[in-house]
Amino acid sequence: MTLIKSISGIRGTIGGGTGDNLTPIDAVKFAAAYGTFIKNKNTGKEQITIVIGRDARISGKMISGLVSDTLVGLGINVIDLGLSTTPTVEVAVPIEKADGGIILTASHNPKQWNALKLLNEKGEFLNGEDGKEILAIAEKEDFDFAEVDDLGKVKKKKNYIKKHIKEVLKLKLVDKKAIKKAKFKVVVDGVNSTGGIAIPALLKELGVKCVELYCEPNGHFPHNPEPLKEHLTDISELVVKKKADLGIVVDPDVDRLALICEDGSMFGEEYTLVACADYVLGELKGGNTVSNLSSSRALRDVTESHGGSYAASAVGEVNVVQMMKDTNTVIGGEGNGGIIYPDSHYGRDSLVGVALFLSHLAKKKISCKELRNSYPSYFMSKNKIQLTPEIDVDKILATMADKYKDEDVNTIDGVKIDFAEEWIHLRKSNTEPIIRIYTEAKSQQKAEDLAERFITDIKEII
Repeated sequence: MTLIKSISGIRGTIGGGTGDNLTPIDAVKFAAAYGTFIKNKNTGKEQITIVIGRDARISGKMISGLVSDTLVGLGINVIDLGLSTTPTVEVAVPIEKADGGIILTASHNPKQWNALKLLNEKGEFLNGEDGKEILAIAEKEDFDFAEVDDLGKVKKKKNYIKKHIKEVLKLKLVDKKAIKKAKFKVVVDGVNSTGGIAIPALLKELGVKCVELYCEPNGHFPHNPEPLKEHLTDISELVVKKKADLGIVVDPDVDRLALICEDGSMFGEEYTLVACADYVLGELKGGNTVSNLSSSRALRDVTESHGGSYAASAVGEVNVVQMMKDTNTVIGGEGNGGIIYPDSHYGRDSLVGVALFLSHLAKKKISCKELRNSYPSYFMSKNKIQLTPEIDVDKILATMADKYKDEDVNTIDGVKIDFAEEWIHLRKSNTEPIIRIYTEAKSQQKAEDLAERFITDIKEII
């Protein structure tokens, strides 16, 4: 069982002992720390408001109640969206002119996990400095709760997914007419979370025929909720069986988007962003893009083909967003299927991704598989090594960087080693006790061989 405190929030497993897992006491403590941080930033302001929303995981209602009541106890007003998505809460914060937001979701982690993801007044993830301040407040338990007459109030707003969909449909590059005319049939796997509400509702508005798979938001995930090929056999089979044009898969909080081609093959998580960027850059006649160091070279290739510039950031949405702002990027994101489109908001958003992708596919008038085959062909292998407390990760990474110092080595986030036709990125996860090992090459076998070579090297060091 695990509790992980990081600058982006607190994440842990439900049950067990305080301080070692995400218990009710830990949820209250970190909600109080965040609420105190927001109050400290807004001294002199009479009314402070925080938006909260949750995915459908089983512990969500409990954690949401604890967080909401803690904020009320601090004298903070709460706008509770109930069942929602990460991007929906991000969109709601500025619309509601709120001072921050908390999303109760452990993203792609299994059902025993939950988390508090923390937002600023723009509906964007907190930066590292703010995150450290909240951790320090939590450590000191430096809380000052409100007197009885000054308690906050809770307002429930259940219609925000609909509002979010309306915001997506307003985007200039979302071509509703072209999508409707294409008469797409799409299978949706909502992993029994809030994607099962949001994605079918969006598709209905776009005139797309939707076949629902695991779209009951009951929190009982029917497969591992991380949208990787090995977890998506059911939807791959159903796409073929239903003669659908494609399949759409989201994770429990709907900020990651994976696509299935009409023949049941994976479009490739990495290529969701590549395809959306290709569309946006084509419509705008160029522009800059950003993804993180663990993302495919294909985005760089496509960006340069449109006359734009590509840049790579450290892993983590906050790092991608900062570099996007610094380089005036028109679209960016992460290779895990996370689309960040500044014309909407600075957060990964599967609803925006679906709308842009379908616009692209409809206007191209080709199949999903043909579109995938039109992009530079790279193959990725994503592996991990489980960590124990006695393992010195920094020493491992330093040893690997030194061993390959004659290659193109980047150490802004772990160690990335660029070879002529392939690369490997080794980094300690911020959210799980693991070392992530991502490789990319011109064939799947070469990517896997490269990963195996480095896994063997690391195991020898351990």
